[in-house]
Amino acid sequence: MTHRIKLILAGASALLALVAAGPSHADTTLSFLIDNNPDTVAAAEALVAAYQTKAPDVTIEIEPRAGGGEGDNIIKTRLATGEMSDVFLYNSGSLLQALKPAQTLVDLSGLASQATVDEGFKSVVRADGKLYGVPFGTAMAGGVLYNRKIYQDLGLSVPKTWADFMANNAKVKASGKVAVAQTYRDTWTSQLFVLADYYNLHAAVPNFAADYTANKAKYAQTPAAMKGFERLKDVHDAGLMNEDFGAASYDDGLRMVATGEAAHYPMLSFAIGALKQNYPENLADVGFFAQPSDDAATNGLTVWMPPALYIPLTSQHAEEAKKFVDFAGSVEGCKIMVETNTVQGPPLIDGCGLPADVPPAVKDMLPYFEDKDKTTPALEFVSPIKGPALEQITVEVGSGIRQPADAAKLYDDDVRKQAKQLGLPNW
Repeated sequence: MTHRIKLILAGASALLALVAAGPSHADTTLSFLIDNNPDTVAAAEALVAAYQTKAPDVTIEIEPRAGGGEGDNIIKTRLATGEMSDVFLYNSGSLLQALKPAQTLVDLSGLASQATVDEGFKSVVRADGKLYGVPFGTAMAGGVLYNRKIYQDLGLSVPKTWADFMANNAKVKASGKVAVAQTYRDTWTSQLFVLADYYNLHAAVPNFAADYTANKAKYAQTPAAMKGFERLKDVHDAGLMNEDFGAASYDDGLRMVATGEAAHYPMLSFAIGALKQNYPENLADVGFFAQPSDDAATNGLTVWMPPALYIPLTSQHAEEAKKFVDFAGSVEGCKIMVETNTVQGPPLIDGCGLPADVPPAVKDMLPYFEDKDKTTPALEFVSPIKGPALEQITVEVGSGIRQPADAAKLYDDDVRKQAKQLGLPNW
């Protein structure tokens, strides 16, 4: 009888100990939705592996999705039906605003990592004064890739004004090289002189984005906004492009600027990854500069922000998801992503340095980011409007088929149609 009493007491003590310890978290599983880009998958896997060593009681399951319009539909459908993953990766800027973050996402303003996030990035994940995302990856920029050997051989300096850029082009042309590679077979590449000029437009007309979104400003009625179209005409009319510009591809443009067939190629800095993969022996020969402006004193860089990590309000594990997202937005998380993928621009986390062996084109961007007045997010991050026909219009201007003023009017009409589709007020 005595032994039985002891066993009962021992069992009761064990039960009380379990109750006091609280529920086990060993089975906590977070779902993590990302796009299927190989760089994205690699960075996500590295982040998850590192986090799970810190939180072994948490399992994070990665689910890749399609990109592009199909991916947009997946995100919107899952949010609308309450079936979104605990953490998901999506665009920052205007596409985020279309998700109505205040109604669908968890406020991440209180995360410790937000203290080191670049203010420029915060501006594209903010709604109603609250922050809803942390950066995933590095910034990118729009500008001009240039061949450093050609510049050295011809004694050229990096231009800050359009006049200096055109003077450099004239010297390159006289040397027998292609001054500006254009690749209109891939029509999207024709947009860079317009899109990358937004820093200069913003400097001249600070309220343009807000007025443009509210239907109070037009490209055709804003001289500073028409500059990008005029740049395309300048380059065409001066005969600076490769003869096969209409048939040349994006990869042709990269080859030309990397190998020294061409001095310049207007492009986004994400091309650095393709250069490293396809022309590694020439990577050190390629530099980068911001699109030149009319005034060297106000020349700066138009920046494309990376996507962000978000948590939906429907997550059943929001507190645990916050811990993972906070890790991804920390200096440690940033360094993991930088070490995993090709760096396409500066990190947006203070204290997250770049490796010593980054390509010269990335190093060329750093001075712009060191002065916060020398960068601004691209227009598509501060306005929801970007007409889908822009790349066809810029091909026409760059080919000498359409004049800049006509192109600006045509693009304004394209924008009007899209604004109405989006249901924007005052349209």
